Amino acid sequence: MPLFFASNAIYPLSIMPGWLQTLARGNPLTYQVDALRALMIQGGQSSIGLGVDFAVEAGVLLALISIGSWL
Repeated sequence: MPLFFASNAIYPLSIMPGWLQTLARGNPLTYQVDALRALMIQGGQSSIGLGVDFAVEAGVLLALISIGSWL
């Protein structure tokens, strides 16, 4: 639940307080929600950029696979 509430799933980044924007930018769910909105809504746009969204998601995936393999 903290990841959900600290992402842009409920409200956009632009209206968040500064400290919450910083927290949301480190949250991988923010990038996933942004990419899904851009790809699923006809004429939708990514506010962060689809390239950045996919790069962050790929980086998190690789990091979690590495941690899981190490453990």
